[in-house]
Amino acid sequence: MQPYDYVKGEPRFALQRQVTRRYGPHYEVTFHSACPNRYQEKDTACGEYYLPNTGSQFPVAILIHGLGVSDEMNVAPCRILARDLAKKGIASFVLKLLLPAQAAEGKKRQLSGPYIENWLELYQVLVINTRQVIDWAKSRNELDAQRVAVIGISTGGMASAIAMAVDRRITAGVFIIAGGNMEKISWGRSTEVQLGHGCTKSQCHQVYSHYPQYLADVKEKGIGNVIPAKECFLFDTLTFAPYLRGRPILMINAEEDNSVPKDSTLEFWQACGRPRIVWLPTNHQTIFLRYHSIRSEITAFLASAFNMVNENQA
Repeated sequence: MQPYDYVKGEPRFALQRQVTRRYGPHYEVTFHSACPNRYQEKDTACGEYYLPNTGSQFPVAILIHGLGVSDEMNVAPCRILARDLAKKGIASFVLKLLLPAQAAEGKKRQLSGPYIENWLELYQVLVINTRQVIDWAKSRNELDAQRVAVIGISTGGMASAIAMAVDRRITAGVFIIAGGNMEKISWGRSTEVQLGHGCTKSQCHQVYSHYPQYLADVKEKGIGNVIPAKECFLFDTLTFAPYLRGRPILMINAEEDNSVPKDSTLEFWQACGRPRIVWLPTNHQTIFLRYHSIRSEITAFLASAFNMVNENQA
């Protein structure tokens, strides 16, 4: 059994309609997570659901945000993109991960490297909740569950890659400012803060000396039949890249990324079979200043992946 399996049940999603905007209906959504975790109160997952104004049998994109200072800042890029996709005839589900609260002070803390208590659990939550959204999409008459994409940003991009690798129902993937090889991502960053995976740099290097053999064993026996030297192998996108080769993928990355090293991105890109990759003249934190370019690339890519015709590629 691989770490992203879950017990399927009847999808029970609660939708609360918000004020309809010109881009189409918008709902706040809650559902019970099939992966009990510390990131969602009472194991309740949250999201936002966006629909186009007219039509039916919409393709659907599941958007997964990155991690940062606040819920609002994390989700905002996905929310803006979801509205624009609705104008193009694509439904969206924005999957939201809540920041853990510091109960004593009633304050929220950054959900970034040193504050993650269990990285594997974090990725399991994101991947399994994404798969639950696909289960639910199959029950929605307005959606075409044969046309499902994932769009992820940073950590969300890496979770999206894993979700697409383990779930063949996902037909296209957009990975934004993401990469592979957790040793490089943890210790090759130009920022002073390192991702807190519980190792020193030398310990991490020693662990990753076993990674090539692990990848070879996974290729031969399957991920569920190989014991990793450390659990970080189970959320390294390079572990899952062979399952992405030949599938519709778009990568969008920052030329001056100070969080995901360029060689990390290129290693993942190579392992995925060299899909289309776009480099923007920004860093990790400022990439959405180039939102017009990001939106244009994504809408054109999804129109092609979903076989949509007569779309305005604005």
